[in-house]
Amino acid sequence: MKRNVLVVVVAVLLLNVTGAWAQDSIIDNVMKACEPEINTYCSQVTPGEGRLLACFYAHEDKISGRCQYAVYEGAALLEQFAAAVTHVATECHDDLTNFCAQVELGEGRVGTCLLEHKAEVTDACRQAIDDVGLEVVED
Repeated sequence: MKRNVLVVVVAVLLLNVTGAWAQDSIIDNVMKACEPEINTYCSQVTPGEGRLLACFYAHEDKISGRCQYAVYEGAALLEQFAAAVTHVATECHDDLTNFCAQVELGEGRVGTCLLEHKAEVTDACRQAIDDVGLEVVED
């Protein structure tokens, strides 16, 4: 149980390192593809916390194929990303504890710390970082 919680926490923390671009592009893609549905059925919905998805679900019989595909594609991309982050969190567990335990959480700082210590981490961790293409995304 403790290991699962750590994996989830690290996934959230790393999200801001590699996932910021992915998250923005997924949201942008869904918003663009689903613009007619948002304007027609969900214009009074405040975005965030899954409210637009709930609106889409409530109107699923009226949602265009384009919008459905964008939502499906976004979910698939997020699932791939979550698997990649879980891989890094699992392989780098000890390295995260050794090198980044004192790092303030949020804004990708833990992922950045891991990258700063890439030369010092275990071979398995370094391989996981390379496997998923973990890198700092500049704003």
